[in-house]
Amino acid sequence: MSEYQYYEFLAIDRPLSDAEQAAVRSLSTRATITATSFVNDYHWGDFQGDPHLLVERYYDAHLYLADWGTRRVMLRLPGALLDPGVVEDHQVDGYLHAGHVGEFVVVDFISEDDADDIDYDPDTLLPEIAGVRAELAGGDLRPLYLAWLAAYGNWERDEEAFDRAADGDLEPPVPPGLGSLTAAQRALAGFLRLDDDLLAIAAQAPAVPVPARRTVAELLDGAARRRTGRRSSRA
Repeated sequence: MSEYQYYEFLAIDRPLSDAEQAAVRSLSTRATITATSFVNDYHWGDFQGDPHLLVERYYDAHLYLADWGTRRVMLRLPGALLDPGVVEDHQVDGYLHAGHVGEFVVVDFISEDDADDIDYDPDTLLPEIAGVRAELAGGDLRPLYLAWLAAYGNWERDEEAFDRAADGDLEPPVPPGLGSLTAAQRALAGFLRLDDDLLAIAAQAPAVPVPARRTVAELLDGAARRRTGRRSSRA
């Protein structure tokens, strides 16, 4: 059985030089490479480069997906514009992480689902999602909250995704505007498989300076009740 993998990188703040493009070209003879982008897909074999290293050195955004269920987005920002400590408040091991790389901070979003089915053209995904980078740089924390929520939403698809002790973990503070996402945030939420009912329950919390913080179990139970109620109303 063949496997499908898709890699895309974008240079947003500055184009790559000829020498940098040549360095990237040495990693793939098949990729479509310009001064601002790198795109390649694989139906057999694998990319010989290290995506994290390419983001560290050259690119501001990266998207990866595979037909066995892995989805990944990496965003690189100037370190002065995003404190990794803020990301740490939303961090979920294996799903959301950030760290300093020289003068930059790299935010890594990951979603896993064994039942994935790629039935769309991935070419438009990264340009749609990349707007999140400017939003994070401007202090909008909704993308981080969406990633945190999507990570724990994975629990309903895979009961072994987290230890049951995580039931009592508290959600991060709910950011303003969760009920009116930007186009880039909606694209990110969809890519990370964020459940609509879970998002609706999360958005009901008042976005005040110190809101009451719900547990993971309360959020998941609320989403389940919402789905049950919607099914009952249709009966």
